[in-house]
Amino acid sequence: MKVTVFRLFMGKKDVIDLAEVIFTKNAPAAIGPYSQAIRTGNLLFTSGQIPIDPATGNIEAKGIEEQTHQICKNLGEVLKEAGLGYENVIKTTCFLYNMDDFAAFNKVYGEYFTSKPARSCVEVSKLPRGVLAEVELIAAFE
Repeated sequence: MKVTVFRLFMGKKDVIDLAEVIFTKNAPAAIGPYSQAIRTGNLLFTSGQIPIDPATGNIEAKGIEEQTHQICKNLGEVLKEAGLGYENVIKTTCFLYNMDDFAAFNKVYGEYFTSKPARSCVEVSKLPRGVLAEVELIAAFE
């Protein structure tokens, strides 16, 4: 589902859509006052995804590998709803609860982001719902 959220009116006939909300039922709904993703111009900005199973609304995955797979699947569904794929991703920001999980996280992450987008990866003291990782991304429309 795509909903225009910001419009710029340029006279009586000219209207420029500045941003639109991207939403899919195939990824977890936002658990706060934010959107799964926003498109503006030729860029898509996603909110961080954690390993919530969209079918149950729960964290089913236990280890870092399983959680990373679920995160990447969730991001893939948001990309798909926007008409994009992993190959369109130009930047990711990754948050790990424990940097000791970096190698295992990286192995799974690399299965999805084969185009090797720019990336930041940091350890944080806590993540929502006690998960082990969270990833947000920026993708470009051609």
